[in-house]
Amino acid sequence: MMSRITLTRPDDWHLHLRDGAAMADAVVHSARVFGRAIVMPNLKPPVVTTDDARAYRSRILAALPSGTTFEPLMTLYLTDRTPVAEIRRAVDSGVVQGVKLYPAGATTNSDAGVTSIARVGEPLAVMAELGLPLLVHGEVTDPDIDLFDREAVFLERVLAPLVEAHPRLKIVMEHVTTAEAVAFVESARDGVVATITPHHLLMNRNAIFEGGIRPHRYCLPVLKRERHRLALVAAATSGKSRFFLGTDSAPHTVETKEASCGCAGIFSAHAALELYAQIFEAEGALDRLQAFASFFGADFYGLQRNTDSITLVRNPWRVPSAYRFGEGSVSPLAAGDTVMWQVEEIDTH
Repeated sequence: MMSRITLTRPDDWHLHLRDGAAMADAVVHSARVFGRAIVMPNLKPPVVTTDDARAYRSRILAALPSGTTFEPLMTLYLTDRTPVAEIRRAVDSGVVQGVKLYPAGATTNSDAGVTSIARVGEPLAVMAELGLPLLVHGEVTDPDIDLFDREAVFLERVLAPLVEAHPRLKIVMEHVTTAEAVAFVESARDGVVATITPHHLLMNRNAIFEGGIRPHRYCLPVLKRERHRLALVAAATSGKSRFFLGTDSAPHTVETKEASCGCAGIFSAHAALELYAQIFEAEGALDRLQAFASFFGADFYGLQRNTDSITLVRNPWRVPSAYRFGEGSVSPLAAGDTVMWQVEEIDTH
């Protein structure tokens, strides 16, 4: 049994940091471990222009603890009215690494999202031309579609035609949750990849109702059946470069989670790498963790792999029930549970 592993420093290819005073409490957890992170743009108001992205990036950097080496990689929020010129400005900026597609109403702060793919054909064509990836929240929002089927229907109705219509467009299907999504990504053309979260690897939908309603386990896309979780674990630990780390860590205060209409999102940045290590170890695949966490995402985005390293040691620790989050607190993934791995050190040379 291994007691220590050293990896090239990983990156998080899907992260929510929020904004304002609470952002400093969120970003410190990610910056503790990850070298870089793709930062989601669904603020209020959303990050829809390159100037918005520059300003948000400056706020993130200002919130980092002194001496921290962490690079936020920015994204734009695609709307029905995103102009082609803004896509070109984003690419020229050097700070924007992707454009996020939220189907309108699909998740937190997505009301300004895309109402129809037909409305964004020109921006997508320019993104394909310039190599700017499209990051997709893969769910339909038709109220007639069962919540647990929204991802599978999205694959058929939206993603498959999109992949065919734009054969050069780089596409990330964010936080895949189903066996159907895994199969789609595995069989798709080059340039189609997916991120996988720790919570979708650890839990199935029964976890939401374990002993009663568990609001801190509610996320979108929602947790699915056990067969889907097993498909995700197989994909993540397979060593296939189409699947890589994206935590989708999404903090909300305890009060907004434990409400009559609670927010969707699970905070995992406090122990994400440690939990991934636990999952990979259980599958006998610790030797594949480095590629999943540190190589495949950087390669897809055309960025150099990190040169610093991080060491994990077998040292069981108990996850706190809450962490500070602005004027309130956030209940983390695996609160009160014991995690077997712990970060010992980061070597930044």
